[in-house]
Amino acid sequence: MTPRTFPGMENIARSLGALRRARLPGAELTYFDRGSGRLTVYAHGVLWSQETEERLGLIDWPALPGRRLVRYDARGHGRSSGRPVNGDYAYDRLADDLLKLLDHLGAEGPVDAVGASMGCATVLHAAVHAPHRFDRLVLLTPPRAWETRTDARRAYQAAADQIEREGRDAWAAGLRRLPPPPILADVWSSLADPDISDALLPAVLRGVAESDLPDRAALAALPHPTLVIAWEGDPTHPLSTAQELAELIPDAELHITRTSADRPARGRQIASFLSQDEGVRPVVP
Repeated sequence: MTPRTFPGMENIARSLGALRRARLPGAELTYFDRGSGRLTVYAHGVLWSQETEERLGLIDWPALPGRRLVRYDARGHGRSSGRPVNGDYAYDRLADDLLKLLDHLGAEGPVDAVGASMGCATVLHAAVHAPHRFDRLVLLTPPRAWETRTDARRAYQAAADQIEREGRDAWAAGLRRLPPPPILADVWSSLADPDISDALLPAVLRGVAESDLPDRAALAALPHPTLVIAWEGDPTHPLSTAQELAELIPDAELHITRTSADRPARGRQIASFLSQDEGVRPVVP
């Protein structure tokens, strides 16, 4: 996949950190590595990439003293490669990618994990599968789940069908015509331009359509301190999912972002949450 270019890309690359790669079955993941000390990994949302999120300022990542921050492009997204195989992009498969990435990074002890939307689902599946690999979890804008996911499944499937029938541009044009969630009104037109190749986009959409969050009983057994950050007015990421996650996970707290002006402040909330109890937590090389 040839990376896209845009104004200010060099500055964005410097902010993200050193560009590195990890070879996984069926894909090569690109990740950005910054800082040293305790390891925190961040997984982005569907259709985006780390460079997209950095360019649009979706999270204002602060300096994290004493921490190593690794932000990676999910398979098929951004600079990472992938295959046109629907199942490769299901949430549980992406969780397996995250766990393999931790192996590649040499993470011997538990790490902190942050995930947004699809990345939130990735982190939850990984934590359910291997709870000993994680310490604190941060779940940003959880997607539709369980009984409320039916419409989302249909929308993703319909998008994949339209792209194959009419092309990517026709689908993106229709997406831009939809009324944006207020929290994303300032960046909506840019978000309709996925950082995914034409060859992989339908498979990514179908893989997400086939996915869901882990079942409620598994989430209720998670031992990790968890911060859930939701925002208002976005039907793709309804408050109801975030609220239920905060109720299900025993040691969870919920914060709600209400305006686009408050959106970048999530980075400070994340940093504050991750810094709690640092004195008694293991250092990951």
